[in-house]
Amino acid sequence: MLAIIMAAFVAVAAPSPLESARDRQDRAALEKLAADAGASALKTPGDAAAQYRAALAYSYLAEVTIELRDRKAGRQFAEQGMKFGEKAIAMQPGSAENYRVLGTLYGQAVTDLMSGLSYGPKARDAINKAVEKAPKSSMMYVARGVGNYYLPPQLGGGAKIAIPDFQKAIELDPKNAEAYLWLGMSLRKENRDADARQAFNKALSLDPGRVWIKQQLDKTPAK
Repeated sequence: MLAIIMAAFVAVAAPSPLESARDRQDRAALEKLAADAGASALKTPGDAAAQYRAALAYSYLAEVTIELRDRKAGRQFAEQGMKFGEKAIAMQPGSAENYRVLGTLYGQAVTDLMSGLSYGPKARDAINKAVEKAPKSSMMYVARGVGNYYLPPQLGGGAKIAIPDFQKAIELDPKNAEAYLWLGMSLRKENRDADARQAFNKALSLDPGRVWIKQQLDKTPAK
């Protein structure tokens, strides 16, 4: 009986294929996962869950592509995911998670001031709705913080604006590695390298397989 319980726990705790590919920065694997999820969503246009899964897959793909410094392709992947995210919301307008993913996709499509003018307000509106619908969810605040991090300061964004959201996310879930990662990114951008390294180390302790956390820690000066 104990073995069965442990096996069930491991199965629940194990990262999904999307998360594993994201952690490894495996763009090729993510491209296949996103394409498969997109094809499934197109075949079942009335399935809200299928639309959500496709939107999430393209969001992960865009995230890693941006991490690999191909923002143009990252924007294109994000734009592919938007149509699925918009369909998911049309079918399930009460889902905070649907709004979180769509807002993330809008934010990932911001590559310059012009795209910021186009997608920035959409990202902010979607994420604010996500937070409104799930005010106790740590990931909603991470999403809002990331959106502000990438939004040009001229449009009311920036790292300084993002920091309180990451701190709120950590308050709600002290084991949220994503929140610590982005807190570190924001602190470093504010020239607070020592604090940033502390946040990255915490993120790495919570998600030791995440390549991008290791990269960010390595590039942050020790002071």
